[in-house]
Amino acid sequence: MTINNYNPDVLSCIANLSSDEVFTSPQLANKMLDLIPPHFFCDPTKRFLDPCSKSGVFLREIAKRLIKGLAPHFPDLQERLNHIFTKQLFGIGITTLTAQLSRRSLYCSREANGEYSVCTAFDDENGNIFYRTLSHQWENGRCIECGASQEVFARDEKLESHAYHFIHSYSPFFEQYNKMKFDVIIGNPPYQLNLGNSSGNKSKSKAIYHLFIEQAKALEPDYLVMIIPSRWMTVSSEGIPQSWVNDMINDKKIKVLHDFETAQQCFPGVPVEGGVCYFLRDKSYSGKCQYFFHRQNGENDANFHMNYLDSYKLGFIIRDIEGLGILDKIKIIEGDDYFEKTSFSSLVSPKDFFTNKTHLTSKWKGYKDEKDTINSIKYYFNKQLNPKGFGWISIDQIPKNASIRSIHKVYIPAAYGGKEKVLGVPFYGEPNSVCSQTYLTIGYNSQLTELECRNIISYICTKFFRYLVSIKKKTQNGARAVYQLVPMQDFSQSWNDEKLYAKYGLTPDEIAFIEAMIRPMERNDVE
Repeated sequence: MTINNYNPDVLSCIANLSSDEVFTSPQLANKMLDLIPPHFFCDPTKRFLDPCSKSGVFLREIAKRLIKGLAPHFPDLQERLNHIFTKQLFGIGITTLTAQLSRRSLYCSREANGEYSVCTAFDDENGNIFYRTLSHQWENGRCIECGASQEVFARDEKLESHAYHFIHSYSPFFEQYNKMKFDVIIGNPPYQLNLGNSSGNKSKSKAIYHLFIEQAKALEPDYLVMIIPSRWMTVSSEGIPQSWVNDMINDKKIKVLHDFETAQQCFPGVPVEGGVCYFLRDKSYSGKCQYFFHRQNGENDANFHMNYLDSYKLGFIIRDIEGLGILDKIKIIEGDDYFEKTSFSSLVSPKDFFTNKTHLTSKWKGYKDEKDTINSIKYYFNKQLNPKGFGWISIDQIPKNASIRSIHKVYIPAAYGGKEKVLGVPFYGEPNSVCSQTYLTIGYNSQLTELECRNIISYICTKFFRYLVSIKKKTQNGARAVYQLVPMQDFSQSWNDEKLYAKYGLTPDEIAFIEAMIRPMERNDVE
């Protein structure tokens, strides 16, 4: 009989649970801690802060390192523990429960001054894990500092308000610790907050992780380490100001950045769309970033490059390292600024091109099933609404850009979640047709022929085209901005991958990379 003596770390188990708050495993916490110079864990004067403590894993793992590193300074173990816990480790719980869990992880007792606490120097049961109930400050139905919905979070005092102390300037934490310098700030902040929706539809969420980073930077630690979604690298939606994105991608103090293609690589079972990343910001550093891109399949896991995050001055980060060499070759043919002047995105319409809030939306059903003298304009919509995929409407039902109905064009889904194909299937939009908000209109500002439209479709179907889109498109959203890196072509001819690979001089390795990344779009997929 085999006896299994495996005793799992409880914080590893918690990190694998599905939860509204994403917990960090000890393994991941230690990889992040490895970014901090080792001598910091041998210095009894350094202070560490986790401003969004959930399980206490960061503080616990720091404590382990300090206990070893400070042995020469404090030979007596109890004296060493008391110094570390009272003078060097600080946290802010994000809820009552996580504050208690953090104390249990750090002090081995729910009360820092309890009978079983490993620290004997605390008078207060909270120790240095700060938490008090905090209220939002409402104005026009929103919190003036974090944007929380008053409808959702104006709750009974017995319920959590999710007014996180670190991102509210009036928090008593800042009053209590206003004279303290934190040398290292490290954590895994909450990623988003429910904003509510008065229309009765599904609640919307707003990103808030950037608020934690802004506040951390304002405290000027020597080192800042945080793990956040990677979406900010390529899109500036979800309520994050473009100014914050610009500051991040141009921040020369970000010394190391580990970027993961999917969130599951760091948080198994957690569906954070677009991947996650963690970074080291060094206050005394100014230079290029050591950037690592970790693919889901584990290939090229040690692949990295040294460069500025926005080396191409595109306003976003090129996450695929292999893509840099391919773009360099396109620039040789098309010019250094082709993505500004001759990008395919110039052909792609804004979203909701024909629609308003009531007509021609993805759920609008005001069309006719059969064509008649009044309803003679073909209207394409989501096939989930009707398998036929189109109906008939009158010109009076087109809220805007009605004149574009008469031209040749191409329609393509505005959102598509299939990662390997990148884009939904494009199709020809004949004259006297419009579409719902389900689609974007390609060629809306041009006088294309039917042949040119068919050739545009052949171009979109290439793996080359869709790979270039994938560099920026990391979520389902496929707005025209994701086409920024795709060069224009001569659409008097059709295109295939062989012609494009030859035109831009791609190497066999680069071709193999694209071929492996992108699935073919079958001919019978294309209408």
